[in-house]
Amino acid sequence: MLEIVQLPVLTDNYIYLLHEPVSGETAVVDPALAEPVRQALTEKGWRLNYIFNTHHHWDHVNGNLELKKDTSCQIIASAYDKERIPGVDRTVEHGDRLTLGNETIEIIATPGHTNGHISYFCPDSQALFCGDTMFSMGCGRLFEGTAEQLWNSLQLFKALPESTRIYCAHEYTKANGNFALTIEADNPALQRRLAEVTELVAENKPTIPSTLAQELATNPFLREQCTAVQQAVGMLNQTPSSVFAKIRQLKDNF
Repeated sequence: MLEIVQLPVLTDNYIYLLHEPVSGETAVVDPALAEPVRQALTEKGWRLNYIFNTHHHWDHVNGNLELKKDTSCQIIASAYDKERIPGVDRTVEHGDRLTLGNETIEIIATPGHTNGHISYFCPDSQALFCGDTMFSMGCGRLFEGTAEQLWNSLQLFKALPESTRIYCAHEYTKANGNFALTIEADNPALQRRLAEVTELVAENKPTIPSTLAQELATNPFLREQCTAVQQAVGMLNQTPSSVFAKIRQLKDNF
């Protein structure tokens, strides 16, 4: 089982340290900054072996080269982003598997937010590191891909075990929940989740991770096949991907 350390940085980013205790191997997911990672490694007495990047945006890769210089770690990223992410040593594609000590990590191609976006799924630890593809009660903006691509990516997440913990890259939960309430005001699971989130935010505590079960019950971008959602956005009996696209459009203008 991985030990996961969550580092809040910048305005609302999360960096994640993954430590496999048997081997002692450690990876960092999307180091926006190097210094907080250095500090956490020193406090824990861990040595960094890998950087796992989900996509090329600066607030996910800015610490790459400093950490590589410090630790000689290996940087892993999507083959699509080989020339867009600094310091890449190894590229991966959908269906590839990595190992972090005794932990197997499955690569899921999740285009939409960007064309080269990938996510890292750890089945033994029931943890998904999904970057900016999905947020708690939300999903990423369409900077490069299409709504249908992002919808297809989210279908892959929906097929994972419902106990999977969702480690997304930003603390957007409260704002996402407020938008979700405009779609499903009568959803009791959403009402409960937003109340919990509001309390956590007031106490300056993270709302991440959520679980896939929570997201299936509250995230409008995973609920496009629900009749109430379709009615709310004026898309009753339309294709799921087109309903999703409408919700994304509404969120863009929220």
